[in-house]
Amino acid sequence: MLDDLKSKKIILASNSPRRRELLGGLGIEFEVRVLPDIDEAYPDNLPASEVALYIAREKAVAYKGTMSAGEIVITADTVVIHGDRVLGKPVDDAEAVAMLSELRGCTHQVITGVCITGIDRQTAFSVTTDVTFRDISDEEISYYVNNYHPLDKAGAYGIQEWIGYIGVTKLEGSYYNVMGLPVQRIYNELKRF
Repeated sequence: MLDDLKSKKIILASNSPRRRELLGGLGIEFEVRVLPDIDEAYPDNLPASEVALYIAREKAVAYKGTMSAGEIVITADTVVIHGDRVLGKPVDDAEAVAMLSELRGCTHQVITGVCITGIDRQTAFSVTTDVTFRDISDEEISYYVNNYHPLDKAGAYGIQEWIGYIGVTKLEGSYYNVMGLPVQRIYNELKRF
């Protein structure tokens, strides 16, 4: 379906096994390229809804200097927002428990910012999904954190894991966006690229 891209080399700029799996599901050939120590900081005054796209753009800037003609680099960042607070990746189990305790019984937003960058062209967008958790118990939160160690996940959870099975009661938007890559939108953007 993406025959126009056969002459291009698609690069996924991510270490995430979930992003690799999701992009692979589109049936396109790509390689993974990861640069070390990319700064994921953002200005304190940036609205929470703009953080993921800001970081995805900053990642794209870091990769721009490594690109060759014919390459297309996909950078992405996912954040969880509750109220006006950005919940990134927890630093330890205690922070993971605190994040999940904050999210239980509530609806929050998962936003993934994506940049698709070529040598002379770039498109950038973000996708938002609303996720509602039931009022999961302290014991369920502890079980999940102790057994799944979600320290590499924004908001301290993976919807495709146990906590998503037992805790998510409502989803408005893209499920795959919550996993970390809005592949439906990426597919459409690559078709236009």
